[in-house]
Amino acid sequence: MSTPEAAVTAAPSRTAHHRHYLMCRPEYFTVNYSINPWMEPANPTDTAKAVAQWQKLYDLYVELGHDVELIDPLPGYPDMVYTANGGFVIDGRAYVPKFRFVERQGEAPAFADWFRAAGYDTIEPQEVNEGEGDFLLAGDVILAGTGFRSTGDSHREVGEVFGREVVTLNLVDPRFYHLDTAIAVLDPVVPEGEHPTIAYLPGAFDDASREILEERFPDAILVSDEDGAVFGLNSSSDGYNVIISPRAKGFEKQLRDRGYNPITVDLSELLLGGGGIKCCTLELRDAE
Repeated sequence: MSTPEAAVTAAPSRTAHHRHYLMCRPEYFTVNYSINPWMEPANPTDTAKAVAQWQKLYDLYVELGHDVELIDPLPGYPDMVYTANGGFVIDGRAYVPKFRFVERQGEAPAFADWFRAAGYDTIEPQEVNEGEGDFLLAGDVILAGTGFRSTGDSHREVGEVFGREVVTLNLVDPRFYHLDTAIAVLDPVVPEGEHPTIAYLPGAFDDASREILEERFPDAILVSDEDGAVFGLNSSSDGYNVIISPRAKGFEKQLRDRGYNPITVDLSELLLGGGGIKCCTLELRDAE
């Protein structure tokens, strides 16, 4: 028989929700330029290994019962595998990216064409933004990152496009240049008006942003720099299963303690381009 103490410390029950994702096979993956601190063109990359690692992530999503769409990779755009940067989708409306660096700007028309062909209400941006790399839906609120890629004006624009409150968070550590490298939303579905559980790396943000996160998400999982540095937070969650880096050992334990089911997938080759599990996964939130 369980003791009262055990009942108090028992992890909450979590529910897996069916998800819909967009991915891109890394057939042209390499690192031949540097637009973030992880990219070292002098270091060799193995495209076949990148494809094999990516395939394990794709297969896992399918095994978990999620729907995965594919966009065709374009030669000359090795970062297209990071589909999270390809847009931000809520209720069947797709806000297209406008990449900061010229090396990625040719991806945007391809993503816009894919969204239109798939029947999404497709919105072309005026402001520099990098899609779900910097925009995360947390309950009813859009968390929006700035400091390295997306600009503050895009935060105003994304709020107007979706008619939702936008919370600006300032990133200050260049290793964590997109919001999805420093925050993971662990509950993609929550009752209206409620906040989901999130995990984040405190050191990736300025003091004001940390205060906002502490106030809005008092029960958040605070992840160590050690786990953040292996892109532990660049993860994907269906509300129960959380796909994370196998090197984020502390975060793995934190997730288990909170009732989640962490599953590890090694994307070490794609980390050479500055991307991980979430970077390779764009959530398609279809209209109800």
